[in-house]
Amino acid sequence: MSNILSVMTFLPIVGVLLLLFIPKGSNGALRSVALVTTVVTFIASLPILTGYQTNAEYQFVENVPWIAAGPFAMRYNIGIDGISLWLVILTTFIMPIAVLSTWTAVEDKVKEYMICLLILETAMLGAFISLDLFLFYIFWELMLIPMYFMIGIWGGKNRLYATVKFFIYTLVGSLLMLVALIYLYFLGTKTGITDFSLVHFFDLKIDPATQTWLFAAFALAFAVKVPMFPVHTWLPDAHTEAPTAGSVILAAIMLKMGTYGFIRFAMPLFPEATHQFTPLIATLAVIGIIYAALVAMVQEDVKKLVAYSSVAHLGFVMLGLFALNEQGVTGALLQNLNHGISTGALFLIVGFIYERRHTRLITDFGGLSKQMPVFAVIFMIVTLSSVALPGTNGFVGEFLILVGGFESSLRWWTIVASSGVIFAAVYMLWMFQRVMFGELDNPKNQALLDLNAREIAIMIPLLVMIFVLGVYPNPFIEKMTPSIKKVIAHTRIEPVTTAKVAVPAVAPAVETAPADHAMPVQPVTEPAAEKPAAH
Repeated sequence: MSNILSVMTFLPIVGVLLLLFIPKGSNGALRSVALVTTVVTFIASLPILTGYQTNAEYQFVENVPWIAAGPFAMRYNIGIDGISLWLVILTTFIMPIAVLSTWTAVEDKVKEYMICLLILETAMLGAFISLDLFLFYIFWELMLIPMYFMIGIWGGKNRLYATVKFFIYTLVGSLLMLVALIYLYFLGTKTGITDFSLVHFFDLKIDPATQTWLFAAFALAFAVKVPMFPVHTWLPDAHTEAPTAGSVILAAIMLKMGTYGFIRFAMPLFPEATHQFTPLIATLAVIGIIYAALVAMVQEDVKKLVAYSSVAHLGFVMLGLFALNEQGVTGALLQNLNHGISTGALFLIVGFIYERRHTRLITDFGGLSKQMPVFAVIFMIVTLSSVALPGTNGFVGEFLILVGGFESSLRWWTIVASSGVIFAAVYMLWMFQRVMFGELDNPKNQALLDLNAREIAIMIPLLVMIFVLGVYPNPFIEKMTPSIKKVIAHTRIEPVTTAKVAVPAVAPAVETAPADHAMPVQPVTEPAAEKPAAH
């Protein structure tokens, strides 16, 4: 099917239209329609996986005119490659789980909640498949709206503070990216580019100073979404106050928008600026890893602890991306998937226990393994996955990141960052020990029921993926590899830089070329006695 990406992306909107015709009080029907819609969307995404050819080209491309106003031309240009493929599948995989997690957790305004979930799915899928910069920005901004309402309406007691903070942080970064997009477009018009299609900008020669400013604008928007230190403070608040499904989607999918933005846009579009900013990005990533781990150790709220663990894990992802070699980038993209599965599962586990006890304080628990053995086993597996135990999904990605970082210019950053592996084991295992072991002396905990069939069904797909990715990740890596090599090639700085090109004085035709973008060119006049400087 030539338009499979469009069908998959907008199927949730069909579900929204169906929900509009269901009466507000029919909570069972509302939940069922939302669940069926997300399941059908997941099924619709499977042909993308099975039909994907392992190469570096964009596939399932749809490119049609959309908006034309004077010099501006926006196209509905979508497609996927090995970088976006698994993020699309992760999104469609997580959404039915997110809907099921709200089955009993949300009783108020169920209709509006399900509509927010489905709109959010369309926005996230649209952002991952967009090959037009303007289209990407539309979907990027659209994600804000449903998540804003999900936290602000169905969140905890401090939900208004958390949702406003989330909105302001994200919006400021997004506005800077919009300015950069427009400026980049006008740079392109000088060379004949007439639309916002991403592929047209890859070969655009931009002087290093301009690259610096454009990269900074894009990077800030993406760094907020990752989030990176020091623009991470919105995340623990948002996670703590968000409903369970909101936290799952935020951790499993939305945070990936930041890392995806770096590798899809910022890095290949501005290669010289990428190398210029690499030490800064790596430093912030390492600070985020260590700082988040130390803060996680002293958290009393289980959910906030898991939120800080996300900051640390995604610090590793950023370190791998800016290693700028195949091992590091492969590990980073694999860890994107791993984090989505493991941390999404952790937030589900926190949600299960919160529905029973209406508290997330570690001190309120203890000895739960005696009362909830099935819960304890699942919690243990997910915890070991989060600390990257060999055999689980977290190990391979984290190992490749460290190998890639050590083989790059970021060797010393990587050595420091490796301590984060130990810290992660400390705070995660210590949290698990305090919650699950010890004396079952709290009367409220003695009456707790173990996981029911619905909750077990929610967790089984995630547990399966933990072991599949941990034991045999190669099928996932193989589909990524050609696209990764292509991105690395785009970020490679050519040995010839325009400011240093020696131009023979007898070649006036060469002198008229823009100095900032000039490449070594043979003189068009008579052969000169001297040759251009070798590079």
